[in-house]
Amino acid sequence: MISKIFARFWLIITLFCFGTLGHATDKLPENLQWQTNDTAPIFASPDAKKGGTYRTYLSAFPLTLRTVGPDSNSSFRGAINGNQLSLISLHPNTEELIPELATHWAFGEDKKTMYFKLDKRARWSDGKPVTANDFLYTLEFMRSQHIVAPWYNNYYTEKLDKVVKYDDHTLAIVATKADPDLFLIVNITPTPRHFYGELNKDFVKRYNWSIVPNTGPYQIDKIKKGKSITFKRKKKWWAKDLKYFQGRFNVDRVIYTVIRDQTTVFEYFKKKRLDDFIVTFPNYWHEKAKSIEIYDKGYIKKHWFYTDSRESPAGFWLNLDKDLFKDPNVRYAFAHAIHMDKLLNGLLRGDYSRLENHNTGYGEYTNPNIRARRFDIKKVEELMTASRWKRGTDGIWEKGNLRYSVKVTYSFDGHTPRLVLLKEEAKKAGVDLQLQRLDGSAAFKLILEKKHDAAWMGWSTSFRPRYWQSYHSDNAHKAQTNNITNTDDPAMDKMIRAYRDSIDPQVRIRLAHQIQEKIQEIGAFVPTYKVGYFRTAYWRWWQFPKVAATKNSGGLFEPFGTSLFWLDPAIKKETEQAMKTGKHFKPETIIDTTFKPK
Repeated sequence: MISKIFARFWLIITLFCFGTLGHATDKLPENLQWQTNDTAPIFASPDAKKGGTYRTYLSAFPLTLRTVGPDSNSSFRGAINGNQLSLISLHPNTEELIPELATHWAFGEDKKTMYFKLDKRARWSDGKPVTANDFLYTLEFMRSQHIVAPWYNNYYTEKLDKVVKYDDHTLAIVATKADPDLFLIVNITPTPRHFYGELNKDFVKRYNWSIVPNTGPYQIDKIKKGKSITFKRKKKWWAKDLKYFQGRFNVDRVIYTVIRDQTTVFEYFKKKRLDDFIVTFPNYWHEKAKSIEIYDKGYIKKHWFYTDSRESPAGFWLNLDKDLFKDPNVRYAFAHAIHMDKLLNGLLRGDYSRLENHNTGYGEYTNPNIRARRFDIKKVEELMTASRWKRGTDGIWEKGNLRYSVKVTYSFDGHTPRLVLLKEEAKKAGVDLQLQRLDGSAAFKLILEKKHDAAWMGWSTSFRPRYWQSYHSDNAHKAQTNNITNTDDPAMDKMIRAYRDSIDPQVRIRLAHQIQEKIQEIGAFVPTYKVGYFRTAYWRWWQFPKVAATKNSGGLFEPFGTSLFWLDPAIKKETEQAMKTGKHFKPETIIDTTFKPK
């Protein structure tokens, strides 16, 4: 027993002095050029009012409240992470650095170290102060095998070297290599050691439904399993008066209700049980949201807002571990059997545009020469015949025991008409698409476990293109990683590694172009469409700044994102009274082109 205690003690001392936990003898460099930013433009409104409840929905109840580990990579994780501040953030319009948990920052001469001064007012939701120790613990936490999160284990080992504590409110975060976008690498979030303590093998089960302390404006308040999750605003949130948080996070509560069917969502909205409804879908914008009585009488507004942001890589993701897709000719044929032009110009009324590339909207990092494969039955015939497939009696391609039948997994019922159209066109090319709609959690779980044939989905974007998690072989052939195509290509691996290691922006741009060409060559991702705007219908008592969102906003109502909206109780009272008496208001449609690319 004594030897075990001594060994543990020595391990702690070793880590403290030489490794992850920092260096006891490190001194803060004297020549640091500390900087902050209190001059960037405000994007919220000083007229915003606090109070009220914002009601939205989830298509499926999350499988866990953990943000790492099995089943954690769902859309709801964004709501939880949205309430955990980083050291710094990017201004949503100018993309310059602005403070969050840190008041000041400085760059080291080695180009792999950033120094931070923490805001001494920063607090966890349980009242505990945020200190440098919480960032030391992040490294320990994210490297632990007990969290069962290979991506995080790898990232926090290969990309981050150490966290150095100088005092409770001064620290440095050191990357393993110099990086031209260093702030993207080292801008980590704190993790509350006082909540987790020592990690062990029961982490996944023990913390599956735990409400973890956070540093942001809201905290989960109520959970009704399978039905709803409610967030409550912190009335004494430590950061509420900071410049870039003023006028934001205005509602007292945010309620997510599980509604699995899009038609039901629309009915909930019309009955005032939801506060907004996304009408980006052409049929909703042009027909349903325009012809309903609550719009004609001016009780709701319609808002079309153009953005200028990076585009989601949305499309079909083919599972290369399936026998069907091992032949690149068959993968190319799949792309040529997808009649996107008919979908875009017909059902989607020309409102959306063709997505040409995996990384669109990334400026110089986007390869402008890549063009998505077009619908071409003759080309399908050539490719399949070259690989010795033949048409069966029903017109579908066959080869031995293989039949060109692909199960397409998706989760959003509103996309069913789109996929039905593509299914009918693909059949003409000899490709049988079998549509498999599951609820959001079930679909994502199946896809992350790599049990799909083809996934119809889009991923979130990042400041710079990222490839390791989606295309490196380290993440292929194993569950719970984002390489859902199981791409395992040595040439791709080499390029991705070089891209991650390079500190020269021009080299990284060249490599990004080459990687995008390789993605096109492999053919496991079939891009579909992009939407350079969002459209929302909402009840008229919801108010916004003069410019209602930012150029990088994902929607008008982002309660834990830019969050610029607020409820005006006087207008709500006026509207509800008018609805009782039959009074009308003038129907209003707002089209904002402030950030529309020229």
